[in-house]
Amino acid sequence: MKIDARKKVIASLVFSVLFIGLIIVLSFTIGEKGLETDHTMKNHSPSLLALFGTDSLGRDMLTRTVKGLKFSLYVGIVGSTLGVLIALFLGILAAVGGVYVDRVVMWFVDMFIGMPHLVFMILVSFAVGRGAMGVIVATAVTHWPALARVVRNEVMAIKKAEYILISKNTGKSRWFIVRKHILPAIFPQIFIGFVLLFPHVILHEASMTFLGFGLSAQQPSIGIILSEATKHISLGNWWPVVFPGLALIILVKCFDNIGSSLRILNNPQTRYL
Repeated sequence: MKIDARKKVIASLVFSVLFIGLIIVLSFTIGEKGLETDHTMKNHSPSLLALFGTDSLGRDMLTRTVKGLKFSLYVGIVGSTLGVLIALFLGILAAVGGVYVDRVVMWFVDMFIGMPHLVFMILVSFAVGRGAMGVIVATAVTHWPALARVVRNEVMAIKKAEYILISKNTGKSRWFIVRKHILPAIFPQIFIGFVLLFPHVILHEASMTFLGFGLSAQQPSIGIILSEATKHISLGNWWPVVFPGLALIILVKCFDNIGSSLRILNNPQTRYL
């Protein structure tokens, strides 16, 4: 990679990390007062008193946006972690379990990929009991198939390596080989896959809450904020839609930038071009 291109990748990575860090810091430093209703402050446009304006109940939109992004990050972390664990288990199982196990796991992966994504998430959320737990479980069990394929292909290539064949010939068990050789070798791909799952999980969480599935109206969530704001945008109140929506887009793009940048920097074929 040329020096200028490498600098752009690193700069994009640093900006994304700083923005996410800013959201995390603000989510813990901003109090809950802005979430309280205040009918004397209804539908105020952005000003020094309320940088993102206020909504129809007089709640501060900056506070609601930051708290909503905090919930999105929480869902993203838990949902992506569970999704990665499912993908890791099934991907490794398909690669080292033999031909028949591989066929069964790949059939299972294809079945999940073929399901209508958002509809399946809504059904899972209802089955679990809705609420925050329903959203987390729904995002976790629907975002692992693509990563499972990647893990399976990576392990298929690695298990033919000479050092793994030597370990197998010396009588080492499959669990030992997976734990000592395969997992350390695929960890960078797993971590990048974990980061790249974030934007998908966050967007689908926002989609579910926007449609009214999952969370109560009192829960700070970007999807709920946008759903409420669409009822008032025809009155000229643009700020409850623009600022939360823009913040969500930037947050998703930041995670996408981090994953893409790490993938470029970790790939030997692009690192030194």
